[in-house]
Amino acid sequence: MQEARNCAYEVVDAICEGARQVGNYYYALMPRDLAHAVGDVEKAVLSSIGKVVDWEIGWIDDRLAGGEKIRDEWRERCKETTADATSQPGV
Repeated sequence: MQEARNCAYEVVDAICEGARQVGNYYYALMPRDLAHAVGDVEKAVLSSIGKVVDWEIGWIDDRLAGGEKIRDEWRERCKETTADATSQPGV
C-alpha cells in the first residue's frame, strides 16, 4: 500500500515539475521587462481574487450568524405561542 502511495506521489511530483518547467519557458520566451510586468499583473489579479474570496467568506459567516439569530427568534416565538395555547382554557 505504501509503495502505491509513493508511486502516486512520484507521478504528482513529475506533473508539478512539468508544470513548473512550462511556466519557466512561458516567462523565458518574453523579454525580461515584459515578463516581469506580466508577472506583476498576474500577482495583482490573484491578490484581488484572494481579497474577494476573503470578503465572500466573511459575508457567508455574517449570513450564517444572521440565520442563527432569526432561527432563535422563531424558536422563542414558537415557545411563546405554544405556552399561550396551553394556558388558555377550552382550547
